[in-house]
Amino acid sequence: MSAKIEVGILGATGTVGQEFIAELVDHPWFEVSWIGASERSAGKAYEEATQWRLPVPRPDAVARMTVERVVPGNAPRLLFSGLDSSVAGEVEIAYAQAGHIVVSNASNHRMDPVVPLIIPEINADHLALLDRQQAERGWDGRIVTNPNCSTVVLALALAPLRTFGLQRVIVSTQQAVSGGGYPGVASLDILGNVLPLIRGEEPKMETETQKILGELGDGGIALHPVVVSATTTRVPVINGHMELVSVALGQSVEGDALIAAWSAFIGRPQEEALPSAPPRPVIYRAEGDRPQPRLDADRERGMAVSVGRLRACPVLGHKFVAMGHNTVRGAAGAALLNAELMRVDGSIELS
Repeated sequence: MSAKIEVGILGATGTVGQEFIAELVDHPWFEVSWIGASERSAGKAYEEATQWRLPVPRPDAVARMTVERVVPGNAPRLLFSGLDSSVAGEVEIAYAQAGHIVVSNASNHRMDPVVPLIIPEINADHLALLDRQQAERGWDGRIVTNPNCSTVVLALALAPLRTFGLQRVIVSTQQAVSGGGYPGVASLDILGNVLPLIRGEEPKMETETQKILGELGDGGIALHPVVVSATTTRVPVINGHMELVSVALGQSVEGDALIAAWSAFIGRPQEEALPSAPPRPVIYRAEGDRPQPRLDADRERGMAVSVGRLRACPVLGHKFVAMGHNTVRGAAGAALLNAELMRVDGSIELS
């Protein structure tokens, strides 16, 4: 590329917005040139409008930028959305109607039948849905989404097993507090405790997984028939969503075949050598006590999902543990990888 593509960030002052900024520092293809946030932050320098919460330095160039109002018209064509779902729905549509390409981390449009819900290693072909958005929604721009942070971990662990005939899945999550944003869960609720409910999380895992693993046809996405039963909990871990998974397969296979499938799994991001792509999106850990959030969440710059503890399940057949970084692979990093895929896919002009 002769010049970097200018990008903007919606919801730049929030937790996911900050992660977008950190992920885009020195990116070879994209450069942050616009940041937008709520009315209370608009007009301020970014360094005045934010309490930087990441363990990496806030980029000086972004710190000096003025936060703009979230109104279509003066932003770059390509936008990453870290908006909260309470406002993202209407705002993202307004930008899409105005001709912007919105790569969204919010949940509002994930299950829209004409909006791709993408994990590039699994369903890159679903980008073909973009062709239907202008005809059926009247948008001059487009919206692309990435999944819920817990769905990303589950779907990447399940995708290599599709060849064996996915039938039923039971998953219980142990989700990090960073997944709740800032300030998130009150300290007296989470310290030394486990919260057995994350509102709205379980239906997302159960339906988003079916769409991601589904097949693209003339009528849209045919949901994968796998039945997912999810229980989601919040635990006192900073980063890294862990998931305890039992799976029933249509074929009778030994555990070695599952490990081989995970180890060999790659997709378009690896074939195209996308800048944010991990060389191995799924890593099997043979140690008996792995994966662990503290030791494995940052693997491959937080973009890989670690799987371990594969063993026989007396109820469904196989069970294992999966874990991934919820704010990187489960949020900002996932959206960035989607934009990189769109750039090489040629499905839509980003510049």
